[in-house]
Amino acid sequence: MVINITKTIYKKKRFWAGVLLAQFLLFYVCSKSGVMISFFENFFELQKETHQALFSWIPFSMGDLIYIVLGAFLLYYFILLFRKHRRHDSMLRILIIINIFYFIYQIFWGMLYFQTPVIKKLSSQKEPDMEKAKKLALAYLEKCKATRQAVREDNKGVFIITNLISIQKEILHQQAKLPSYISNKKAPQILDIKPSLFKNVMSFTGILGYYNPFTAEAQYNAELPSTFIPFTTAHESSHQLGFAREQEANFVGYLIGVHSSNKELRYSTEFFTLKSLLRFIVEEDPEFVKKVLHQYSPAMKRDRLYEKSFVLSHQGWLDDFFGYTNNLFLKSNQQEGSVTYSYFIDLLLNYEK
Repeated sequence: MVINITKTIYKKKRFWAGVLLAQFLLFYVCSKSGVMISFFENFFELQKETHQALFSWIPFSMGDLIYIVLGAFLLYYFILLFRKHRRHDSMLRILIIINIFYFIYQIFWGMLYFQTPVIKKLSSQKEPDMEKAKKLALAYLEKCKATRQAVREDNKGVFIITNLISIQKEILHQQAKLPSYISNKKAPQILDIKPSLFKNVMSFTGILGYYNPFTAEAQYNAELPSTFIPFTTAHESSHQLGFAREQEANFVGYLIGVHSSNKELRYSTEFFTLKSLLRFIVEEDPEFVKKVLHQYSPAMKRDRLYEKSFVLSHQGWLDDFFGYTNNLFLKSNQQEGSVTYSYFIDLLLNYEK
């Protein structure tokens, strides 16, 4: 009897392992088909409003809770792998869980990484020009100086957010005003941006926020310096629209924030843009970057110092580990690695005529 049960479980393991392999092959083939990619784009557009509305009313991150429960189950079954009489059954359950979540992930999100790149929707599509990047950096330096004067700061002179809800509502408002030649995606106007339950861990991993494809929630790390949070929420809300690639979400977040009437959102966006340009320029002309940093206003210098102290105080092996795994994830989905952000600069310089 025991032998028969073991054989049955072994057959089921082979079956689910085969299903997983079939899924890998199926979605790989779909990623090479324009028709199938268009199908998944249209499916995302049809379901995203319902998907967001389903979890938006919950005050905490339902996606994080699902990850906690999932992690607990996987850990439990992993431990059982070391018990001989439960090994086969545990492996079967792990395979079933992986199959289910992999399928849901690909259906709701994974195939969107293969959409037509935004860069192809811009008219010029020129290679990044260093001189243009320098001129733009100087322009955004002046914009940052001006906007920084109009926002609030704490008793240490560091920028603070006064009303995060108004920023989030402004993000939704700006989503509906994106240029039609860049985005024809509908903006549901559902406020579903939440602080992550994993904020303490995220601070030590370098993760500012993330989009949960299982619940359509946009998550951000509430421990971040205020300079990061508005743009991070704009970035994650861009994923909710259907922009899967990280640097395209940065670009759409830039479009949302840079034209905003909300000064806190605009300052965070302008500051991000300036820092991105300087990161692009520094390898070729570090002296130019030093001069620009020296020209920061006193208030901007305080904000930069606070950002640096936050990052330095949270560096460690988790940061290195998640940086490495994120790099692999990005490259596996036809994106640049986590080290370079030149695609965002490509988009920015082609957009800024």
